[in-house]
Amino acid sequence: MSIDLNSLTLRELNSLISNAKQKQKFLKERLPPEKVRRQLTALAGKAGYTIEELFGAEVVKAGATKKGRRRKGPKVQPKYRDPESPWNTWTGRGRMPLWLASKIRFGQNPVDFLIPGVAKLTSKTKPLTGKRRLFKQG
Repeated sequence: MSIDLNSLTLRELNSLISNAKQKQKFLKERLPPEKVRRQLTALAGKAGYTIEELFGAEVVKAGATKKGRRRKGPKVQPKYRDPESPWNTWTGRGRMPLWLASKIRFGQNPVDFLIPGVAKLTSKTKPLTGKRRLFKQG
């Protein structure tokens, strides 16, 4: 919503300001919806009703918030670390972080950022023995 303030008269501008202040005061003083919802549920319970009986199941479902499920997996140790700023780490999963991508773009090798003792470099091709061979490039 945009209002052209240049075309308003002084009376219209003062009216707009007073209406905005009243609306602001009203919004500050009213209770949060969660608190009102709890009060209504408690009052319905005292009278022997449930919210579903009073307002219907459709209304209750529409007002309920859905929390998305997050798949929990095991924590993965970081595989790469930035030597200039040690809090920049990457597990090697997902999208490559910007700090590592910029360093690779300027000619550095990702092997230089492996964390010793934790990270192991594996080859992309499968060897004939069925096991992956470890090798270091560079």
